Amino acid sequence: MQIETERLNLVPLTAKQLRLWMENQLEQTLACSYQAEPLEGFFLEIVKAQAEATEKDPENYVWHSFWFLIRNLDGVVVGSAVFKNVPDVKGEVELGYGLGKAHEHNGYMTEAVDGLCRWAMQQAGVAYVTAETEIDSLASHNILKRCGFTLYKEGETLWWRLES
Repeated sequence: MQIETERLNLVPLTAKQLRLWMENQLEQTLACSYQAEPLEGFFLEIVKAQAEATEKDPENYVWHSFWFLIRNLDGVVVGSAVFKNVPDVKGEVELGYGLGKAHEHNGYMTEAVDGLCRWAMQQAGVAYVTAETEIDSLASHNILKRCGFTLYKEGETLWWRLES
């Protein structure tokens, strides 16, 4: 499965592909060049947790796994995104995302978030897509605003919601 946007292929990784990614062996399998956020530290811990969730619930892997944002032009992975779990009883699903520094300010993340949200909103049981951002992350705020999200909760972080 994949979602195609104007410049990107959005590809959800299977549990096996997540493991290959963590072992630095996925590029050959997907015929891509990974140039997104470094797979280390806290980010690596998040990927490990999502890999475990994907292995425990393979039928719903698209809601647990990371999606690679692969540029159509040359197969470069510019970033990744993740739905953090299956939709809850209110129909809410949270989206997280990150982009490689070299690929910022090119509109890739806006394109990817829009494509992922359009897909999510067409899935059974989804009424809202939410996203959490740091208060000072203006680039993320702008991405979410361009994709139709509205701010609905403020605290130590900001929470955004896209409604169907």
